[in-house]
Amino acid sequence: MKALVLSSGGVDSTTCLGLAIEKYGKENVVALAITYGQKHTKEVKAAKTVADYYGVELLTLDLSKIFAYDTHCSLLSNSDNEIPEESYAEQLKKTDGKPVSTYVPFRNGLFLSSAASIALSKGCSVIYYGAHSDDAAGNAYPDCSDAFNQSMKSAIEIGSGNQLTIEAPFVNMAKKDVVHEGLRLYVPYHLTWSCYEGGAKPCGKCGTCRDRAAAFAANGVADPALEEE
Repeated sequence: MKALVLSSGGVDSTTCLGLAIEKYGKENVVALAITYGQKHTKEVKAAKTVADYYGVELLTLDLSKIFAYDTHCSLLSNSDNEIPEESYAEQLKKTDGKPVSTYVPFRNGLFLSSAASIALSKGCSVIYYGAHSDDAAGNAYPDCSDAFNQSMKSAIEIGSGNQLTIEAPFVNMAKKDVVHEGLRLYVPYHLTWSCYEGGAKPCGKCGTCRDRAAAFAANGVADPALEEE
């Protein structure tokens, strides 16, 4: 059995990669990194570094043209909107129930659909991705929710003639629990990148930086990526 892992070079997807390698062996795992017009490409470079560390094949896909029409998402390079320097909880107080400004329109739906075609072509029978409950909370990123995952899982199974399924092993877990699992797996967190800004060092202020810091703190360990600085 072979697995394809959506890899962004961040904490969650790298933990997914470690989990898939533990289950299937690195010779049966392929990673897929996707560019989508984000304001920086450091996460893709991190995905390559992580894939090299594990010795797995890394495929890349550019979907930036699909998001070229969006000028509102603050994460995209064609938007002038600033990336918020607040926690997701603070951001959600201002959205009237809508997703946060760094939500990329239906990104995970597009990623999973594209990955399904590639996975089938590569002889894989399962796709792993790192959605977790903290991102779905409060509708911040609705395409990280369990309801979304179950719908996509059903669609991909039906659409592939039951040749392919998806696994989101952390979809009902908090990020601190993802890190806990990653520490068990000795995931190379020192090689990962999460910050929405593309600076030399993580900004420490954006929503994902704050979530990452809290997750490592909850496990009583320092973030290895910061120790590398």
